[in-house]
Order: sequence, then C-alpha cells, then structure tokens
Amino acid sequence: MKIDFEKEEHNIAKVEIEIPAKDGLNAYNRAVHTYAQHINIPGFRKGKAPRNIVERQVGKERIVAEALETLLPSAFRQVISENKLDVLVQPQVEKYDFEVGKDVKVTAKIELKPDVILKEYKNMTVEVEEYITPDDAFDKSLDNLLNQSAKLELVVDRKTKADDVIVFDFDGYVDGEKIEHGDAKNYTMDLANSSFIPGFAEQLVDKALDTDFDVNVTFPEDYHEEKLAGKPAVFKCKIHEIKERVLPELTDDFAQKVGPFKTVDELKKDIQDYIDKQKENIDKKNSEKAIMNKLHDEVVIDIHDAMIKREADSLLDEYRQKLKSQGFTWEQAIQAQGYDTIMSTINEDALFRIKNSLIIDKIAKEENITVDQASLIEKLDSLSAMYQMDKETFARYMYQNPGMMNNISQQILNEKVISFLTENNTVKFVKPKEEKPKKTKKSAKKSDSEE
Repeated sequence: MKIDFEKEEHNIAKVEIEIPAKDGLNAYNRAVHTYAQHINIPGFRKGKAPRNIVERQVGKERIVAEALETLLPSAFRQVISENKLDVLVQPQVEKYDFEVGKDVKVTAKIELKPDVILKEYKNMTVEVEEYITPDDAFDKSLDNLLNQSAKLELVVDRKTKADDVIVFDFDGYVDGEKIEHGDAKNYTMDLANSSFIPGFAEQLVDKALDTDFDVNVTFPEDYHEEKLAGKPAVFKCKIHEIKERVLPELTDDFAQKVGPFKTVDELKKDIQDYIDKQKENIDKKNSEKAIMNKLHDEVVIDIHDAMIKREADSLLDEYRQKLKSQGFTWEQAIQAQGYDTIMSTINEDALFRIKNSLIIDKIAKEENITVDQASLIEKLDSLSAMYQMDKETFARYMYQNPGMMNNISQQILNEKVISFLTENNTVKFVKPKEEKPKKTKKSAKKSDSEE
C-alpha cells in the first residue's frame, strides 16, 4: 500500500492512499458475496447468484461503498501509526477511484489534535482576591438554623409583617381581562421568601385579615409568557390566615436535637468550622481558576472551526435539555435572550472547554500524570457513596458504560493536573477591590444652586 501524507493549515492533514488492485478485488468480491447472502434474486439461491447479476440488482456504487468500508479502517490505522498522528475524529474521505482490476485510490482529510504551546506553567506567581467572610456570617448561619426549627403560630390581633407566612386568595387581571392560571384559593406564601412578580409580596405587608385589597404590579419585560411581558396587572386579594415564626430557644437541648452536639458551644464551634472551611474552599477554587485563566491567556493553540462547532453542538444539546427539565422551550429562551446572544455564549464556552481540555492533556503528558487503578477505584467509591449505591454494583454499572468511564477518568486527570498546578505555583492573596458606587444621573449633574 502506497501512502502520501501532507500536513496542511489548521491541524488538517491530507492523505492519498493507493491500495493494490488485488486487495481491492478481494474486498469487492467479499462485498458482492455479502449482498448476495441478504437479497432475494429470482432463479438463484441466496449467496449463489453470479457477480454480474448481483451488480445489476444492487448497483456497483453500493458494492464499492461496502468494499471501502472493509478496506479503509486498516488503511487509516496504518497511516496514523506510521506518522504517529494524534487524531481527533474519524478521517473524512474526499474522493476515491475504485475500478475493479486497478489500484484503488483514496484521498482523505484527517483532523489532528492541535499542538499546545505553553510558555510556562510552573513557578508562576498569580494574584488572587482573597475571599472575605462577611462580618454577620456566623449570626446569619445561626439564625438560619433557628429558623429551620421555627414553629408557625396563628395570629389574629394584628396586620401582616414582612416575615410572616400567610394564606390568601388572589385573582389577577391584565387590561381588565382575567389572567389564565392567575388565580388561587387559600394559597400559602412566605412573604420573606416569595418567588412571585417583583413587588407583589411587599404589598401584602401591613394588611388586615379578611379585607379585600388590590396589588398593582408590572410583569418583567423578559417574562416567559410573551403576552404578559411588561404588562401592568392588578391582583384582587384577601388574606385568611396570618402565621408568625416562633423561634426555639438556643439551649443545649436544641443543640442535641439538630446534630451530634452536647452543648450550644459545640454547635457554635461547628458553625464556625463550616464558615472557615467555606472560606478555604472558595479561596482554593479562586486560586485554581486564576492559574487556569493565566494559562488560557498565554497559551498558543490553533483550534480548527470544526472542533469548536462539534463542542458547541454538544453544549447546545445540554442547554436544550436543561431548558426542558426546567419547563421552558427553546423558542422561549430565544424570545427572552435572543438567538445571537445564546449562540455567542455557547461558542465562547465551547472554545474555553476545548482550550481547558488541551492544556490539561498537555501538562499531563509533560509531567507524566496518569489515572491509575487506585485513583479510579477511589473515585468510584466516592461516587457510589454520593448516589447511595452498593460499591460493587455501581462499579459494575460504570464499567459497562465506556462513555461514563471515560468521563470519570478525564475528571480524575483534571483534578490531578489542577492539584499539580496549585502545588507548583505561588498564589498571592490580595485584598478585594472595592466597588465604586455608580453615579446616578442626578448626582453626576450640578444642582441649580451650584451653577
């Protein structure tokens, strides 16, 4: 077999293959026999019709295509092996000349994995804004814990407050017409944590029981129902019940009920440990992100458009599935965000993913970082615990799904490379930049008295 190999621009290689006539004839005859075995030809038993009859029945082009299907895989393997190619996708045949009795000539294009040129990835110094834990983080965590154990008690001698839970009726109208599905009876709402239209819950504060009143709001411009988007609406309301939260006392008994604690001090220590760990994790993630961003900014990679398109198509499928799981359609997403905006974001994410993957693979190769069996077993054990499955059952299921196993292996490799990068680079934590208050139009102008 004769092979002419030539690298072109953008990681594309052109290969011309010449397969000996004898091999072409054998492949053609095998294809004829295969078709003869599976078609009914009057006057002949299956597999016994002569070649010229099968050719007339099936067509030479289909037989040639079948013959090439058997010839090309081994031919491409030889091309890849001899030239030590790192191939991304199956080679694409551009043209061929297949005439029985003559050498078979095939021209194909092969998309190669791009070369990754990293100026440096070790001994760098990267500045990262340190995460500052809010002063009220501890108090908020403790309050949240108390609120989770709060009891709701009915009140009848006062109007509603902003942190009450209410039971009420509402009936919505836009332009005097009733809103479809815009009404409810005995609906329960937590006024402090409402997901209703902005401004709705606030107008339910300081209202008395069993009193009719109106709530006036405007639907957001990006509301998922186009006919309601940006429209003013009025909701006729009546409150039937007001419930206030009664918090438990912070005692040793409470601490014992909410966790493995004997005293309030142990509970408080656990909360503080969680806050400290949270800061540690945020600083760690921000450090990893800063190192990778620096590598992204400095790496040189020639990424072919076809590679970006494949990744973008995959991301688009993920996005559509996510929309579906959330009860939205692709059309609604386009209406809300615009097609160009969505696709621009997806293409940017696709390019970032590709660069990230190539950088990690490059460093792994340079530093001989691999996924060993122990790491794989440890990861599978961790995932089985997360999904609350038996270790052996989970491992057996994963090994039966090569795609999933590849994803897990890549995840482990990513983690190992990121760990290597954080250990071999210096992170310098700096104070976060203070956000400057935005000037309003009013404050930007001189007042009448100043002019």
